[in-house]
Amino acid sequence: MGSGSKPAAVVVVTFAVLMAAVTTTCQAAYGPPNPASCGLKVGYYYAKCPHAEEIVKNVVGAAILHNPGVGAGLIRMLFHDCFVEGCDASVLLDPTPANPQPEKLSPPNMPSLRGYEVIDAAKAAVEAACPGVVSCADIVAFAARDASFFLSNSRVAFQMPAGRLDGRYSNASRALDFLPPPKFNLGQLVANFAAKGLGVEDMVVLSGAHTVGDSHCSSFVPDRLAVPSDMEPPLAAMLRTQCPAKPSSGNDPTVVQDVVTPNKLDNQYYKNVLAHRVLFTSDASLLASPATAKMVVDNANIPGWWEDRFTKAMVKMASIEVKTGGNGEIRRNCRAVNH
Repeated sequence: MGSGSKPAAVVVVTFAVLMAAVTTTCQAAYGPPNPASCGLKVGYYYAKCPHAEEIVKNVVGAAILHNPGVGAGLIRMLFHDCFVEGCDASVLLDPTPANPQPEKLSPPNMPSLRGYEVIDAAKAAVEAACPGVVSCADIVAFAARDASFFLSNSRVAFQMPAGRLDGRYSNASRALDFLPPPKFNLGQLVANFAAKGLGVEDMVVLSGAHTVGDSHCSSFVPDRLAVPSDMEPPLAAMLRTQCPAKPSSGNDPTVVQDVVTPNKLDNQYYKNVLAHRVLFTSDASLLASPATAKMVVDNANIPGWWEDRFTKAMVKMASIEVKTGGNGEIRRNCRAVNH
């Protein structure tokens, strides 16, 4: 499976899109998202709300202890937030009469995105300590970092710069515009990430988050279970027993994305890619070019290689199109804009 494109074609697409990726105010005109250029910094709340990060970490840790799956949801939430309108907590906004179709109701988020109640709990705890100080966007970023820490048994540990403001706009159609579907091939994935200032290695490294969490059958059926398929036959056979041949809104079960270590954030995903034990076309497509295939091999085989790159890519992703100044606010309630 994969894009079917020649490696050279992928390189051309990558270069062209990267050169065209002149992004919004908080990203360099030519280059990747940069926390410093957005006014983000580590320890942003040390003076304003000294225990903010500790409070969020405690809430996230308790939630993951109760249900490890919610940790995968919190990591995914940061990605789904940042790729649509930037890292501004727009994915948290509930529908209102004035805005009946926010991002959270878009097919990429509904019903699969989870962890909203953890963000609510963290926001409530932070508000009790420091009212009106900590943005929901920063809480989403902290929660993804902390979920990574707990699900990796502390092997993925990093500092998350903060200082984001919350956005006021959320539209379901924008999620469809910017979030890459699981059926994307390699060229489409490269272009999608480049449009947000992220490179090919960022894309490969962030795909490793598929080592935790579940997927609805509709995300890979029938494409990946068709015959012939490059999926490992025993896995395909098992999935055919778990998934309906034609998933529907009333019959769309979930399965684990990583059958080896489903609740552990580790580099097993890359071993699964090499063994053809991955669910999505987008996962399998990482072997479609020599360059990305080598990245998969390195992430699979070199101890600590993927974890180191994942921490850097998460910080970079969490700096996409950040709201600052008059472009945002600090919401009192993460589900609604201030009035």
